Amino acid sequence: MMRHEVERRLRRAPKSEQRDTAFQKAIRSIAKGKVATYGQVAAAAGYPLYHRHVAQLLRRTHEGLPWQRVVGAGGEIKLKREAGMEQRMRLEMEGVRFRGKRVDMAEHQHRFKTWEF
Repeated sequence: MMRHEVERRLRRAPKSEQRDTAFQKAIRSIAKGKVATYGQVAAAAGYPLYHRHVAQLLRRTHEGLPWQRVVGAGGEIKLKREAGMEQRMRLEMEGVRFRGKRVDMAEHQHRFKTWEF
């Protein structure tokens, strides 16, 4: 099967409570002062290539989740305006340092222990 076909099928995959629960568990495991990318959360939960679904989940239900600890590739905050400023402020309050607009990933990268999921 071609990569394009695989990606098309993934985009059309039905919503799954099991998948969302796995994403939530992965997000909750990110330690204070650490961050992970949307793609890393998806992969740790067992759903590689589902990074967009992680973003959609956080948009729908971020209550009770440390949503600020999930960033874009390379440590970039993807939220716009006030939401982006709030995310940066929350991370800075946890001790996360930035290099310009990006989180210093070398220092603050969360390492998932996939055997725990």
